[in-house]
Amino acid sequence: MPLIDRLKSLHADMTSWRRDIHAHPETAFEEARTAQVVAEKLASFGIEVHRGLAKTGVVGALRAGSGTRAIGLRADLDALHIHEQNTFAHRSNNEGRMHACGHDGHTTMLLGAARYLAETKRFDGTVYFIFQPAEENEGGGRAMVEEGLFERFPVEGVYGMHNWPGMPVGKFGVLPGPMMASFDIFDIVVTGRGAHGAMPHEGIDPIVAASALVQALQTIPSRTVNPIEPAVVTVTQFHAGDAWNVIPEQAVLRGTTRAFRPEVQDQIEASIRRVCTGIDATHGTRSAVRYERRYPPTVNHPRETAIAAEALAKVVGKENVLTDLQPTMGSEDFAFMLQAQPGCYVWIGNGPGEGGCMLHNPRYDFNDEILPIGASYWATLVEQVLAKA
Repeated sequence: MPLIDRLKSLHADMTSWRRDIHAHPETAFEEARTAQVVAEKLASFGIEVHRGLAKTGVVGALRAGSGTRAIGLRADLDALHIHEQNTFAHRSNNEGRMHACGHDGHTTMLLGAARYLAETKRFDGTVYFIFQPAEENEGGGRAMVEEGLFERFPVEGVYGMHNWPGMPVGKFGVLPGPMMASFDIFDIVVTGRGAHGAMPHEGIDPIVAASALVQALQTIPSRTVNPIEPAVVTVTQFHAGDAWNVIPEQAVLRGTTRAFRPEVQDQIEASIRRVCTGIDATHGTRSAVRYERRYPPTVNHPRETAIAAEALAKVVGKENVLTDLQPTMGSEDFAFMLQAQPGCYVWIGNGPGEGGCMLHNPRYDFNDEILPIGASYWATLVEQVLAKA
């Protein structure tokens, strides 16, 4: 595997950085320590540092030659609200917070590439190293874009990367078009009329109505959306009642929906409201629906996808760049950056075993073996896109 020799020599350093970040996880918009670590390292590499976008975001700017072209590379900083169950020395020191999605590794791979590029400057133009907060649930990518990321740091393309457990080490995945789905959420409050549990005829039972609603919502992807269009409607919470013998006044359902096209998102939202109206008519309840568009689909641009695939092939060989993958119904707020600028998002194989534990699992750990692989991709991409004349 033709990794960059300098990045292979930095493997031990990157492992140390990654494990330090893993041991000190911080969640959305609270990544103060992590941002400070990133800013200090960038400055020590001789890279210009900008802070304050989306509260804890960090952008490093590195210029070489006289070229006016620019590229953006993005990594995410935040952790999750999960109680880590690992026992190794670099386990979380912050109770109830854990790097269970590998953002510690993403940050480290970009730092490794930044150090190498600052040392060598084998490119002509500007690289912006974008360290984004709050990828998990809170839309830090949207915040950075809305606060002027690309007005302050204009680029011709922006690129992202995420580790992918189950994909072997030494392989990458990339495809044009939808790579990951939208992320929308809903709350439905079903109001009936409370009554004694022994006298249900004197009330309107919201639990019965909400139970019927859970089943009816599943007809949206199976009977409303075109079968060739991927769509998910999942109820993840059901809250009602406090006593064994009381029919409560309300039941609350919460959940998420996923799709690859905005038109399908529109169809799902309208269908949820229609189904609720029908359940209310049947049971005599009143339903209040709150539907929130969190993240749009992550859609790769064809030209930038071809550019990324070429760089990946230089690092691991064309045969190890998987382009026949199925997109996932998971989501990613890098989607907001891809709406604002052309770009591409890739998956890097995280391997099996300890490092291959599923994302968002309390026993997950990023596989340090892939640190120089991911950093080599970043560096190769920059040297390819901003090649010296």
